[in-house]
Amino acid sequence: MGEKRFGSRLVLAAAIAIAIPLGGCSTYAVSRYAVSVENVTAMRKIGGHPINVGEFRAKGDEASSIGCRAVGPIKTPDGEPFSQYVRKAFISELTLAEVYSPSAPVTITGTVDRVDFSSTSGAWEIGLTVTSSNGKSIHTDEEYSFSSSFFGETACNQTAQAFMPGIQDLIGKIVHDPEFRGLVGADPVPTPKVTNADVKASGGQRRH
Repeated sequence: MGEKRFGSRLVLAAAIAIAIPLGGCSTYAVSRYAVSVENVTAMRKIGGHPINVGEFRAKGDEASSIGCRAVGPIKTPDGEPFSQYVRKAFISELTLAEVYSPSAPVTITGTVDRVDFSSTSGAWEIGLTVTSSNGKSIHTDEEYSFSSSFFGETACNQTAQAFMPGIQDLIGKIVHDPEFRGLVGADPVPTPKVTNADVKASGGQRRH
């Protein structure tokens, strides 16, 4: 009788030991990209110049997931590298703005210089350099803050959900940069000419 009880306890202990590591590991997928109305509006202002999107790559090793508090990895929705997530986000924005064309005379490529986060302080840190086939480039950094938690499960889930809006802001910085028009081959915004009437209306004097 005692041997049966002892054997049952061993089986139960083994089952618990197996179940704990399996149940303690979760995967947190970031949201699929949703276009930003502000970004699309800015892209439409470049005057209908078509843009192609070439290769996007990581500055170092490509990664599709990042571990979070030893609770589980934060990964892209389709398991693609983070650099490809950013590339597809750019294409989605340009397509909705009706300026994306694979046959465009200008092609932009990208280097994701940094992708990292702190689930403790609640911030994604993302660096991106976009280069045009015309030789021009723009670099920007995004530190996207979000509400985190003391509890690992909650914090990692909130970190995953914050990645997508962080990419929206990252792309927003690029397309709202004054140099973006030159990057995609659009004409610069013309500077308004000051006339004598404007000078008189302002009560000033024209300088020569």
